[in-house]
Amino acid sequence: MRTRFDEQLSLLNRDMIELGSDCEQAIQTVSKAMRDRDTVLAATVPALNEEISHGGREIEALCLRLLLQQQPVARDLRQISAALKMIYDLQRIGELASDMSDLIVYLKTCTASQLKQIDKMADEATSMVTYSIDAFVKKDEEQAKAVIRQDDTVDAMFVKTKNGLTKMIAEDPDHSEYALDLLMMAKYFEKIGDHAVNIAEWVVFSLTGVHRGETEL
Repeated sequence: MRTRFDEQLSLLNRDMIELGSDCEQAIQTVSKAMRDRDTVLAATVPALNEEISHGGREIEALCLRLLLQQQPVARDLRQISAALKMIYDLQRIGELASDMSDLIVYLKTCTASQLKQIDKMADEATSMVTYSIDAFVKKDEEQAKAVIRQDDTVDAMFVKTKNGLTKMIAEDPDHSEYALDLLMMAKYFEKIGDHAVNIAEWVVFSLTGVHRGETEL
């Protein structure tokens, strides 16, 4: 019985890696579409979001089977419960990427220099998602905590971007419309970073039984 349970836990890890990889692809695709102002590429992102949504539902079903059929002990229960919570954030990341793809059409007049800082934010947010899922699979508490700390970098980037775009609007009101679109893109990447932090916090919970100061499970 335990052997079968361990096999299903391994399947859960593989599925989580695949779901995280799909999220990375969605972020990277929308980032490249933004950088190149490529509306055709941007149009492929909603389909990636659908894959993420479908993959999340399949993992939810697996988790529920594990909970109902296997009666997991405390640490296994935390791992399964954390995965269920992480799915929500991964699905939200897919939705954010899809929403961002709709903005690409409005960025055709932007210059490469204006997108440079936001592109850096995209790289940071992508790495946060990658490392948070990797920490879950490897059961690496320190790596999860490193992802949480990395959010400060993304937040600082957002503030810098916001200040730059605010200055742009003040100096040239004719550019205010696409400056606001750029600001929205930056905000989306900041939110992706926040979701990666949520994932990392659930990794810590799966290993320690404590989440945000709550009582140990």
